[in-house]
Amino acid sequence: MSQVQEPNVRPEPDQLLIDIADYAANFRIRSETAYETARYCLMDTLGCGILALKYPACTKLLGPVVPGADLPGGVRIPGTSYELDPVTAAFNIGCMIRWLDFNDTWLAAEWGHPSDNLGAILSAADYVSRRNDAAGKPPLTMRDVLTAMIKAHEIQGVLALGNSFNRVGLDHVILVKVASAAVATGLLGGTKDDIVSALSHAWLDGHPLRVYRHAPNTGSRKSWAAGDAAGRALQLAFLTLRGEMGYPSAVTAKGWGFSDALFQGRPITQERPFGSYVMENVLFKIAYPAEFHAQTAVESAIRLHPLVASRLDDVARIVIATHESAIRIIDKTGPLHNPADRDHCLQYMTAVGLLHGRLTADHYEDEAAADPRIDKLRGLMKVTENAQFSRDYLDPEKRSIANAVQIFFRDGGMTEQEVTEYPVGHKRRRAEGIPLLQRKFEANLATHYSDERVRRLVELCGNPQELESMAVHRFMDLLAN
Repeated sequence: MSQVQEPNVRPEPDQLLIDIADYAANFRIRSETAYETARYCLMDTLGCGILALKYPACTKLLGPVVPGADLPGGVRIPGTSYELDPVTAAFNIGCMIRWLDFNDTWLAAEWGHPSDNLGAILSAADYVSRRNDAAGKPPLTMRDVLTAMIKAHEIQGVLALGNSFNRVGLDHVILVKVASAAVATGLLGGTKDDIVSALSHAWLDGHPLRVYRHAPNTGSRKSWAAGDAAGRALQLAFLTLRGEMGYPSAVTAKGWGFSDALFQGRPITQERPFGSYVMENVLFKIAYPAEFHAQTAVESAIRLHPLVASRLDDVARIVIATHESAIRIIDKTGPLHNPADRDHCLQYMTAVGLLHGRLTADHYEDEAAADPRIDKLRGLMKVTENAQFSRDYLDPEKRSIANAVQIFFRDGGMTEQEVTEYPVGHKRRRAEGIPLLQRKFEANLATHYSDERVRRLVELCGNPQELESMAVHRFMDLLAN
């Protein structure tokens, strides 16, 4: 039987590509709350990147791909002396941002970290700003960066609401690539049609598998995967602006498009119009460098620390009640092989909180993990799903990330069940969280910069008018060594 051939008629671009491109190119952000939150997000994200410079496992990946292939006058890499081409710079900045799993988070059908897009945004904006300044044209300003951040957050976050890429084994950094391709093409001067083309390439790419985030393969690639996506997005933007053609039905083409080939035939849905919802509601990871589904478990564990620390040998069992997504991602038993393995283990993070009354990035390193008390506590833990926690996690009016921890002792006694529904970085705890975020920013900067530089950066980022009017390349110069 002969196969029916599809007519070779070039289709109009997929509506999804048009909608994203129209938003990226034309939508005006009017929410001052979104700009204020974006400024805090910029501070927090850069602080996380600077803190990551303490860790050789991160810094060994920075710099040009080939030694000596620097680009004098290129994009500056915060906290370093590197000057790089924009694509490599996007990888570098993205790698720093994500390394410690300490930047902002968005949880829905798909999970992710919208500030991962800052790698592409800062690289594109610094490149354009320096080019314009050299040509006697107005440079881009940090207001442009904040606008791009709001839009990248929105594209990534809205697409995450109803589309679960993890259910088909794909990693969430696909959305970093899509969002970054859209906003970076615009920052580089691309039109709406250019953005449509760049987006089609972003959807066409082979996409990362989540294998590096899950047992038994959890590893450090999860810490540079977002940088990889940011760099690729910028590369696709540059190729598009050289005149490379796009592929209008990249998402919906029968048999060959993303939906049929990689998403089990399901359409990519858009649950709400693009606006500024995601930035306004983003989750800051303020207190602990831990996978976000465990933040409230750690908070509960730390409250229990005074009741447990002196009675470790009396503990009979520990029950963690959590939500379904946490069970799928970070419920992990058996050996943990590296820091990336440990910061994606609910039991490990909870044990450290119970044992030490705090959790820092250093607690994931081999020296801290060698403490036999941690694995002893892990071995006493049982993780169960609380159905109400799972429902509230998906409820758009709540978006809770609840966990509860309870300790049972050998003598029959027990602690109260410590329930934490919303982490300190949640919108419902903004008043409590923002002062902590500001202190976190200053403390992270102080791990690398002089007191004078820290003071200047803190004052600058605390002054919205001065920050937003500053040329991007001047801001990047201030961050560089």
